Amino acid sequence: MTMASVAAKPDLDQIVEQAMQYAEKLMLLSQGSVDKHFDPFADIDWDNADFDPDARPERWILPASADPLGRHPWYRALSAEQQIAIGKYRQANIAKVGLQFESLLISGMVQYTAFQVENGSREFRYCTHEMTEELNHTQMFQEMVNRIGENVPGMGPVVRRLRHLVVPIANAFPNLFFMAVLGGEEPIDHIQKQILRSGEDVHPIMRGVMAIHIAEEARHISFAHEYLKHHVPEAGRIDRLVLSVMMPVIMWIVGRAIVTPPRAFFEKYDIPDEVRDELFFGSAEARRVFSDYFVDVRALAEDIGLMNPLSRRVWKWLRIDGGVSRYRSEPIRRGTTAA
Repeated sequence: MTMASVAAKPDLDQIVEQAMQYAEKLMLLSQGSVDKHFDPFADIDWDNADFDPDARPERWILPASADPLGRHPWYRALSAEQQIAIGKYRQANIAKVGLQFESLLISGMVQYTAFQVENGSREFRYCTHEMTEELNHTQMFQEMVNRIGENVPGMGPVVRRLRHLVVPIANAFPNLFFMAVLGGEEPIDHIQKQILRSGEDVHPIMRGVMAIHIAEEARHISFAHEYLKHHVPEAGRIDRLVLSVMMPVIMWIVGRAIVTPPRAFFEKYDIPDEVRDELFFGSAEARRVFSDYFVDVRALAEDIGLMNPLSRRVWKWLRIDGGVSRYRSEPIRRGTTAA
């Protein structure tokens, strides 16, 4: 053994140890999928009379705790019947958006695991567990849409046209792909947890779907975080600089596609343009709410070295900068920012 190899051995040991820790985390996540998983048609009591979408329909009124439209004066001034109609459409469209996002995730991940993951890697097993769960989620979301009975479009036309880019990005730039995964999963998870934590009386269809989705999505988000923690440091210096700048851009693009209703929604219910702009773009409250969706992602960026003077400017320019969470899924206290 040469002196050079002796000097290099500590670094090699560290790399091996990190790889082993990563593999152990993937096995824990995989075992979690084996030990606790859900079937949307076995674990949701769809035929329960209380699950009828017209049973106590006031429960479709949008929760003020987690929906900016639900607490807007324009919406609160409507009749109960109008609030219910808008609430049913909005929740059905959110479910359709979730279905479409999960489908894009599956299409990218199946290509990545089949053609990019090396034999023997524990990523393959975990990713196939996740894809199985995500496929169940698409069934669950579509069943919710079907039960509500609204012919909702889901995502807007821009995402529909760009959806074919998912597979080539997953194959060529997997770090970017898993950033995009977080860009969609984090806002959905954040909103659903806010609703359940609020204790508001929401329709049991919503509650049942959200409970399952949150439980399994915790593993999916954990994997995306661990994947980036493991793979981003392996990239070269220039690649990491590009990733640092692209991370906030991806969060903004995917996050907007997830949380902003399609124009058809505003046209159907004659929602004024100024209300739309205030709710999702223009007001300080709207910007704060959107920024809060990425408090865990900003913490991840700090952790893996993707926060630098240039990337911080991009986060700020896109108005999704702010504090970082002390731990993942830390609740956001209204009027404060996690630090």
